[in-house]
Amino acid sequence: MCGIVGYVGGQSALDVVLAGLRRLEYRGYDSAGVAVLADGGLAAAKKAGKLANLEKELSDRPLPSGPTGIGHTRWATHGAPNDANAHPHLDNPGRVAVVHNGIIENFAALRAELAERGHALGSETDTEVVAHLLSESFSSCGDLAESMRQVCRRLEGAFTLVAVHADEPDVVVGARRNSPLVVGLGDGESFLASDVAAFIEHTREAVELGQDQVVELRRDGVTVTGFDGAPADVRPYHVDWDASAAEKGGYDYFMLKEIAEQPKAVADTLLGRIDAAGTLSLDEVRIPASVLREADKIVIVACGTAYHAGMIAKYAIEHWTRIPCETELASEFRYRDPILDQRTLVIAISQSGETMDTLMALRHAREQGAKVLAICNTNGSTIPRESDAVLYTHAGPEVAVASTKAFLTQLVACYLVALYLGQVRGTKWGDEVVSVIRELSQIAGQVEEVLETMEPVRELARSLADKNTVLFLGRHVGYPVALEGALKLKELAYMHAEGFAAGELKHGPIALIEKDLPVVVVVPSPRGRSVLHDKIVSNIQEIRARGARTIVIAERGDEAVRPYADHLVEIPPTPVLLQPLVATVPLQVFACELATARGNEVDQPRNLAKSVTVE
Repeated sequence: MCGIVGYVGGQSALDVVLAGLRRLEYRGYDSAGVAVLADGGLAAAKKAGKLANLEKELSDRPLPSGPTGIGHTRWATHGAPNDANAHPHLDNPGRVAVVHNGIIENFAALRAELAERGHALGSETDTEVVAHLLSESFSSCGDLAESMRQVCRRLEGAFTLVAVHADEPDVVVGARRNSPLVVGLGDGESFLASDVAAFIEHTREAVELGQDQVVELRRDGVTVTGFDGAPADVRPYHVDWDASAAEKGGYDYFMLKEIAEQPKAVADTLLGRIDAAGTLSLDEVRIPASVLREADKIVIVACGTAYHAGMIAKYAIEHWTRIPCETELASEFRYRDPILDQRTLVIAISQSGETMDTLMALRHAREQGAKVLAICNTNGSTIPRESDAVLYTHAGPEVAVASTKAFLTQLVACYLVALYLGQVRGTKWGDEVVSVIRELSQIAGQVEEVLETMEPVRELARSLADKNTVLFLGRHVGYPVALEGALKLKELAYMHAEGFAAGELKHGPIALIEKDLPVVVVVPSPRGRSVLHDKIVSNIQEIRARGARTIVIAERGDEAVRPYADHLVEIPPTPVLLQPLVATVPLQVFACELATARGNEVDQPRNLAKSVTVE
C-alpha cells in the first residue's frame, strides 16, 4: 500500500527521499511526509494530498540538510487523510520519527496504556503508538535497533516500520512482518524502501528482508536480526529491471502484479476484524445495533465488478442472516422508484469511493430514510463520508483499470458484513462467526496455491487468441463468477463474452452452442449442496454433446466432471459460499493472457477509466 523510503549516506537525505517517493507515486496515496536528522535534532514536514503539496511546504519552510532521513506516502487506513494523520509520526519530545505500512491490530490497547502513562497522542492512526513505544524503550536501552525489536514483539498484525532517532543520527532502522521491505546497498550509502523502484537510480544491489526481521542501516552496511535479536540470514540479489519494470515489481503489467498481490490483499482485509472476545467488528459504524436488528430488507447497490461482488453477497447475507436481500445496478436504482424506508439497510460497494452512479444511489437511499453501509478501498473518499457505516477493504492502490484484487477484497468485506449482521441479529453464534473467519483466513494460502498452477491456463488463453466468442456458465455463487469472467474478457480482450446462469442454458442460450465454441463452466463443490453439482455436470454434458470446447473450473478431486472437460482447471477445496474467492483467479489470469496474446493494452483498456465519476 503505502510508499516508504529511508536513506543514510553522503547525499542530501531529503533529496534522495523525495526522489524515491516520486518513484512510488504509482502506488497511490493521499498524503506525504518526510523527516531528516540534522544538527543534533529531528525535523519533519507532512501534508495531505499529493507530493506537490509537501514540496510547496518544504519550499515555504525548508528543512535543514542532513545525511539521514525517511519519507512516506500514505494510503489511509486508520484516520482520515489529513495533515495530522499523515506520516511521519513523532513522540512527544520530537526525538523519534516513524513511518508505517500495514495495520497494527492491537493499537487501541497500546494507545490506552500510553495514555495512562501520560503520553499525548494527536492523531487517529495506529502508527503513532509505535513512535511513543520506541521513545520509551530507547530511554531505557539507548539503542534504536533493540528498541524496535522490543516494540515489534508487542505488536499484532501485519506491518512495515521504519524509524530514526535524533540520538543516533547515522542510523535508520526498519522492521517487517508480512508487509514488504527491501534494502538497497550502495557505495558508502544504504537505502530502505517498500519497493526497489525507490532506489533503483542509485543502486541495483538489494536485500529483501524476511518475516519478523529488523534491519539497521548505516553508511558502511546493514545488520539484520530477527525480532528475538538473533542474527538473520539474508539473500542479496541484483535488480536487472529498468525503472519502469521496477514500479511493476518486475511484471510486464500492473494487472499481473495486482493479481499476484491478491493473497496479501485478502489477508490484509481480514486483519483486526475479530477481537479477543471473538467478536467481529467493522471499521466505523454509526448505526446502532438496535437499528440493524430491526432492518427488514437489505439492498446492495454497485456497478460493474463491484456489482458482481454484491450478487455474491446476497447469497451470504440471506443464508447467514435470513434477511431478504436485493442486488441492484446503481445506475438503474433511483430511476425505478425503489421501495425504501427506515428499516432498509443499503450497502454501497465501490473501489474508489467516488463512483458517481453509486454515490447518487446512496444519496437517494438516505433521502428515503434508509441507513447506508459502504464497502470501499479508499479512506476519506466521498461514499464512506456520506455513509452511516464503512468497512475498508485494505487492498491498497489498484493501478490497472480492470479490477482484480479490489474484487477479491470486496468479496471478503461482503462476507464480513454478512457475518456482522448475523452476529448483531443473533442468527450466527460467536463460535460460528469465528469458524467462518477461520475458513476465510485460509483463503489467502489457497489463492497463492491457485496462482502457482496457472501456466496451463495461460497456454490455453494463448491458443484461443483467434476466437471471437467465449461463453461462461455458473450456478449459485458461480453465476456471478461467470459474469465477472465474461466482463474481464470484454474489458481486456475486446471479445464477445457472455455469462449465464447455467440453468438458463436450455431457455435460449443453448442456441449459441456450436462446434469448438469455448465455454467456461464454474463448478460448485460436490461436498456442499450436491444438487447444484449434479445439475451443472448435466449442463456440461449438454454443451459438450453439441461440440463445444469445455473449459471446466472445478474443485481438486472432483472426478465426476473430468470425463466432460476438454480443459480442466483445478482449484483447492473451498466451502461453497467462499468458492468465488478462488474460482475467480483463473478467469483473471485467462483474460489477461488472452488480451496480451491479442496485442492489447492490458493496464489501460480502450474507452475505460479506473474511477467512473460521471453518471
